[in-house]
Amino acid sequence: MKEVTRRNFIKGGLTVAGVTALYACGFGRTGSPSPDGEDSRRTANSPRQPGYLALERSGELARRERALWAKMEKCDLCPRLCHVNRMAGQKGYCGVADTFRVASYGPDFGNERPIHGARGSGSVFLSNCSLLCIFCQNWEIAHRGDGRATNHQRLADMLLSMQRRGCHNVSFITPTHLVPHLVSALRLAIAGGLNVPLCYNTSGYESLEVVKLLDGIVDIYQPDFKFQCSERAARVMQGAPNYAEHTAAAIKEMYRQVGPLHVQSNGLASHGVVVRHLVLPDNHGGADGFARWIVDELGTDAHVNIMGQFWPAFRSSEFPPLDRRATRAEYQQALRWAREAGIRNFW
Repeated sequence: MKEVTRRNFIKGGLTVAGVTALYACGFGRTGSPSPDGEDSRRTANSPRQPGYLALERSGELARRERALWAKMEKCDLCPRLCHVNRMAGQKGYCGVADTFRVASYGPDFGNERPIHGARGSGSVFLSNCSLLCIFCQNWEIAHRGDGRATNHQRLADMLLSMQRRGCHNVSFITPTHLVPHLVSALRLAIAGGLNVPLCYNTSGYESLEVVKLLDGIVDIYQPDFKFQCSERAARVMQGAPNYAEHTAAAIKEMYRQVGPLHVQSNGLASHGVVVRHLVLPDNHGGADGFARWIVDELGTDAHVNIMGQFWPAFRSSEFPPLDRRATRAEYQQALRWAREAGIRNFW
């Protein structure tokens, strides 16, 4: 049987019109806890409920929703600070005004094991992106905006359908530019009975103010931290200003909110942060500096995914050394740097 990659997941079998189950795919992870099989349930010693439920009951989630929508009128949802009026139909770097599109949704097994478990993470792959990496492996979605126009109720129905299918959590993929829409849909899903953890799978290039508004809404953060050098990042991310500084600040705030990944006795994560680093050719992203940053800023208990699946997609051939794959030796060196820095929980 052909292995199912995350890219194939997005482009092939799953569409917003109908979802089919996927087969697990691995990225060479080691040392991650394993769930207790198909019948894993919330255990008595892990009674934590998703934070968004309490915020909805108190009325705070409605207040956050209003605050986020107000940002669309002079958009500063991401650090690019386009300041366009998206509610009036204007578009910034992300290419999105006041509507949104979904590329695919369904059970996803391309996450860390404590997140996807045996039945998958219920993932919604959102169209467009505010970071726009030139090496994006899903550039048709992120740059071109492929996907199907939808609305808040349909998005809420997607979340509920994945919960009914047994997904261990629900996840927004590339959410930064669409946060107001996502919170509106989340509130509708809560009214429909949503009660599984919410994951926020992001490039990491986030507004600190927006991340603070997500406090208590998001249970599991999965930010990337691709570059330690903002100048290198800007060269291949459409000039994104101060990538490393903004990403570092955002991740520290995420960690303040939910801490390291909390894995229950059934092997599934209830809340916390997993920081991802994509190993690039010639250590272009600074994997050694990334490992030191993790220990210095988050501590040795932080959970990290060192990812080795880089390949020269989209326009990578125009930007050496990103015109070739990262080698196995380069990936193994990144793992050694993580160990030497003292990180105890990494894949």
